[in-house]
Amino acid sequence: MAKQVSKTYGSALFEVALENNTLDATLEEVLFVKQTFLENEELGKLLLHPNIEKEEKIQVIENIYKGKISDEITGLMIMLITKGHQKDFISVFDYVISAIKEEKGIGIAYITSAVELSKEQKARIEQKLLETTRYKVIEGEYRTDKELIGGLVIRINDTVVDSSLKTQIANLSKSLL
Repeated sequence: MAKQVSKTYGSALFEVALENNTLDATLEEVLFVKQTFLENEELGKLLLHPNIEKEEKIQVIENIYKGKISDEITGLMIMLITKGHQKDFISVFDYVISAIKEEKGIGIAYITSAVELSKEQKARIEQKLLETTRYKVIEGEYRTDKELIGGLVIRINDTVVDSSLKTQIANLSKSLL
């Protein structure tokens, strides 16, 4: 359900930004709003509190954001509150961020390695991804997982390339059985 909510509302905001040629401004504002939610846990708790009326929640959003961000984003948050979807704010923002970056040719690669990678290794990986994808820019989000033993797992959107030793060993084990 949350995925459907984020796609429905996120794509609506994305389409408005595309139509109004405000992708950059919308991206900047959505990143700002998302960051305020991540930094202020109390705001999220207030919006999710069952004993606080929707009108009060809307007033809080208007007090914080009115005049600081576009009316489209403020209106989207108010609509989410009105429909009882305030718990989906972050997933809607993530959808919008992803859609705008996709439109601008920016790929987000989630790269997992067994050990910490050097700047040079990261640069080589990102360069290889630029050569093998349609993206103009790659934003790499790196993490380590010692269970991989060696190699990499790279995910861009729904595409996963798993060259980890853990997977290779598991595949070899299956084929031997």
